[in-house]
Amino acid sequence: MSLDSLSRTAYDDDHEAFRQTVRQFMEKEIAPNQAAWAEAGIVDKDIWLKAGELGLLCPTVPEEYGGLGLDFRYNAIVAEESSYNGRVTTGFSLHSDIVVNYIVSYGSEEQKREWLPKMISGEVVTAIAMTEPGTGSDLQGLKTTAKKDGNHYVINGSKTYITNGQNADLVLVCVKTDTEVQPAWKGVSIVLVEANREGFERGRNLDKIGMDEADTSELFFNDVRVPMTNCLGEEGKGFIYLMSELPQERLSIAVSAQASAQRAFDDTVEFTRDRKAFGKPILDFQNTRFVLADIKSKLQVGWAHLDWALNRHAKKELTAEEGAAAKLWHTDLQWEVMDKCLQLHGGAGYMNEYPIARAWRAARVTRIFGGTNEIMKELIGRTL
Repeated sequence: MSLDSLSRTAYDDDHEAFRQTVRQFMEKEIAPNQAAWAEAGIVDKDIWLKAGELGLLCPTVPEEYGGLGLDFRYNAIVAEESSYNGRVTTGFSLHSDIVVNYIVSYGSEEQKREWLPKMISGEVVTAIAMTEPGTGSDLQGLKTTAKKDGNHYVINGSKTYITNGQNADLVLVCVKTDTEVQPAWKGVSIVLVEANREGFERGRNLDKIGMDEADTSELFFNDVRVPMTNCLGEEGKGFIYLMSELPQERLSIAVSAQASAQRAFDDTVEFTRDRKAFGKPILDFQNTRFVLADIKSKLQVGWAHLDWALNRHAKKELTAEEGAAAKLWHTDLQWEVMDKCLQLHGGAGYMNEYPIARAWRAARVTRIFGGTNEIMKELIGRTL
């Protein structure tokens, strides 16, 4: 199976040539390791170096920093093929679609030259630490502080649900550099923290419902000293930076959700064609055909919308509410597809040995991370 049979408007021949490289990598290096990585609860760090060698990490980074200088649609291809053919949450999207953009957009020249080449090669794995125990989606309620001491910040606090937390070599930490200023968002900054800093500790690799192979961690900061030059951009502008990069993050989530839904559908068509009940294939029952026909129609609409969003984003025209809407719609579709496809697998769908079971579990979180879908509705509603 592949995504080649779809009629797409977001990609040209160069994009599709890149897709073939990505697909071969996913089929050879990623998919065969799914079970082992799921058992370990973490992706082998060596795979980052292999991905870097092929140019699959951070393809949008400008050439002057060792990147390919490509558009976000190349990132989208990595996300699509990872969801469809890799079936593994590698952490690449967090690294390439989210973290790197902050450094490219707001980093100092020194920060860019220090970190971007290593992120492209896979030598450095990154994470971004926003969420704290008790704050959830409320970034203005941060408790982690970075207090000035001479020409250093001293960071104290904790973070949770941090993707790539166990593998990360560099963490972009959202902190309060001013706890008194009002409104509270004016006191938020982003500080780069290297994982080898004294006082930085990784907590548990959290036990999740799904995405078993993705390391998701608690992080602790106990008097962690970093130079003030580690501040990303201007002090106090962190909240603005975070808000400006969210459309791409949410579009990235939508891309992965759509591709994983397509794979679940394709697998289910094959399963119902082969599995028999009462002497005939399950696919021959009208209910099965109607359910799958409904899904196929919605997937068709989904791909058209996704291409529209990707093309708008490539032209830097995708708005915050459009990014929120993409995340909302595609993750809701993903869950609908997963649940109906699992049902059509019958008892087999409840067994982890079948891909639909793992996909169903993994899909549940996509309506939560990147901002819950309820928050997406609130953001869209504010523009009415």
